[in-house]
Amino acid sequence: MSTTSPTTPLNPKRTFPYTLSVEKRVEDIPRWLPAATSLGSVIIAFVIAGIVLKLIGGQPLVVLRFFFEATFGSWPVFSDTLVKASPLIMVGLACTVAFKMKLWNIGAEGQFYIGAFAASLVVLVPLVGPETPRFVVIAMMVIMGMLGGAIWGFFPGYLKARYQVNEIITTLMLNYVAILWNNFWIFDRWSDAGFQMTPVFEKNAWLPRLADYAREISAFAGITLHLGIVFGVVAAAAVWWILERSRWGYEIKLIGDNPNAAKYAGINITRNIVFVMMLSGGLAGLAGMAEISGVVHRLQERISPGYGFTGIIVAWLAKLNPFAVIIVSILFGALIVAGREIQPSGLSNLLQGIVLFMVISSDVLLRYKIRLVRQ
Repeated sequence: MSTTSPTTPLNPKRTFPYTLSVEKRVEDIPRWLPAATSLGSVIIAFVIAGIVLKLIGGQPLVVLRFFFEATFGSWPVFSDTLVKASPLIMVGLACTVAFKMKLWNIGAEGQFYIGAFAASLVVLVPLVGPETPRFVVIAMMVIMGMLGGAIWGFFPGYLKARYQVNEIITTLMLNYVAILWNNFWIFDRWSDAGFQMTPVFEKNAWLPRLADYAREISAFAGITLHLGIVFGVVAAAAVWWILERSRWGYEIKLIGDNPNAAKYAGINITRNIVFVMMLSGGLAGLAGMAEISGVVHRLQERISPGYGFTGIIVAWLAKLNPFAVIIVSILFGALIVAGREIQPSGLSNLLQGIVLFMVISSDVLLRYKIRLVRQ
């Protein structure tokens, strides 16, 4: 009588004792996680850019040190960084307001240009006399700039609310219309001796700069920071209050999270879509006004190095937090300033692109929990 036993392999195949588990989050996101993912995105972007720079024969640590010296190394260069950050704050807030309602406003660039155009009307038509006090002129330019941007935001907002036209397409195409509209007036009607710019504004239309007070306070010599940074900070506080403390902000977030629930609650979705797009356009228009009044002091062809599109990255990296928009805008203002000095010259654009990619990718961590599970 014989018995048989199961055959046992001499070399059993070993398996990895852990497996990757991806689970959809059902609980609230930890308060620290959005900030951590944003910070991690920036750090990883710098690491990847350093690797690319090393591969092409550069010295990443030298470039990184030069980056901080050229943007934060002294008060004059830091003031230049803040000057570049000022329009980004307002454009980033414009995108934040729209994105909170799941409206994809890709037209902040065009709204920026139309805001600059409308503010220029105060000086170039002119709507006020040359002896008008600066306070009155600046106030009128602020109103006109925001009104121009709001009108440019009204069109895609109305089309979206009334006819469900995709706002991504309309806002994007209106960017080109706005730039060409400006160019018509700059090249033909208001051209200064045939050049691609208008005559310089009267000084009562210039935003005050710290350098203007260097005679009284010598420490302000060479500091180019202007009143536009105050506009940005005040706008951030106002947007935060609207979104977090007002009934309208509650309606905006409810429509963005659950339109059906908002409709059931009796919220007028059509009206809110139009008003939110107008507010978004108004903030971008204010940025255009601050740029021509505080920096270039005239209307010209290239007043934006892509502020409207960079503002989209700023809003996402800030996780749609109005006060975080200020911090992120300073970072991207530094990238713009450093981009004029760092070689290769495309490194700053490379960093912006990598940051955007990493920010979008990091949203996975906000929607899903990824962990190793022992088998």
